Order: sequence, then C-alpha cells, then structure tokens
Amino acid sequence: MKTELHKASSRGHANHGWLNSYHTFSFAAYYDSSRIRFGALRVLNDDTVKGGMGFGKHPHDNMEIVSIPLFGDLHHQDSTGRDKIIRQHDVQIMSAGSGIEHSEINANRDKEVKFLQIWVLPKEQNIQPRYDQKSFNPENRQDKLLTVVAPDDDNAVWINQDAWFTLGNLSKNFKTSYSVHKKNNGVYVFVIKGNVTINDISLNERDGLGISETSTLNIFADSNAEILLIDVPMQIIS
Repeated sequence: MKTELHKASSRGHANHGWLNSYHTFSFAAYYDSSRIRFGALRVLNDDTVKGGMGFGKHPHDNMEIVSIPLFGDLHHQDSTGRDKIIRQHDVQIMSAGSGIEHSEINANRDKEVKFLQIWVLPKEQNIQPRYDQKSFNPENRQDKLLTVVAPDDDNAVWINQDAWFTLGNLSKNFKTSYSVHKKNNGVYVFVIKGNVTINDISLNERDGLGISETSTLNIFADSNAEILLIDVPMQIIS
C-alpha cells in the first residue's frame, strides 16, 4: 500500500477578496512539483465565493470538471446553452471534451457559496462536450457510502473516465469499508467535515489522503464526519 498524506494546512491558498480558494494540487499561482496530481485526479479546489461574484466565461477542453456545492447555490451557464442553478446536495459534471466555455457565479447576493471543484483527466480525448447534474438526498448517505459520479451507474452523473466519486455522512464510531473499483485504481480521500481514520491513518477536517496499491479502505469515524472518496486510475494513457 502506498499513501500520500496532504494536511489541510499544507494546501496552496489564494485569497482574491471575492474568492478564497485552497488548492490540494498545483493550480494557478500555486506550484509544488510533488503535488501535480494523484493519478487521473488533477485538481481539488476548496472554494468560497462572495455573494453575486464568481468566475466569468472562460474556456476548457479535455477535462472532466465536477462541482459539489457544500453551501449555497452556483449559477452555471455555458456555450452549449445550459443555464442551471447548482444547489447544496447537487453534483454537477461538465465533460469539456473538444472545447466549451462556461461561467460559474454565486446565485445569491446575500450569502457565500462554498463548493469543491474537481478536475479529472479524461479517458477519451475530444469527445462532444457533455453536461450532467443530479440531486442526491443526504439521507441516502447517512452511515453509508453513496456513489454520485460513475461511468457505469445511471443513478450517478456520468464521467468520461474509469472514476467513481462517493460521498458518506458518518456518525461517530461508525465503521465501514470501501472496495476499489479497478485493480490499478487508487482512492483519494478528502475529509469535508470531522475526523476519520482510514487504514489506520488519522485525518482531520479538509485533510486529504491518496491511497494506492490496495484493494480495500477501512474507514472509522472518530467524530461525526463527511467524506468524499475519489477512485481514479493511477496510470494515464495519452
């Protein structure tokens, strides 16, 4: 088993006033040669955007971009004509494929929006741009693990990669396990809230842990906790 521990305090940080962003991996002005990516997982940004502010229209290509609001609402528009509000308990994915432009603005002027934006390198290049969004009842992940992004599950949002995202809201002292989906995949654990122990490694709020060369994660909630598991290929074929 190989592990990569990223404590919350070690992340890159940029505060632009309207945007307060923490970067688990190298992004924009933050660069760390040891933290470029974890397998196909390229970006994990923990963003807070002030009311009415956001990211104006900008382009992407050949990237799977997942947005998970933790609080508040995001207004998404893109060059395919999509015009959607992404709310807490929603998960959105945009397969940028051959090229797309989009904007993400805080839909409310009177409160912040907090969200995770995650980029995964795609399996196939230059596909037609694609969008998917679903809402997931938090009761369905209370003391259980719920798949929210997958290439093979109609109940999840579809991704152009052999990757699976799983959310869990765990009560203190709850134990469970997670089986890695593919032999050569690894799992990146991100602790949204609380404290957990994964394969005997203690993690606190906003810590990240990459685990590879193992088939199973043993999970123990040291407190009430919320976790995100990102199961991705460790080898990228270009």
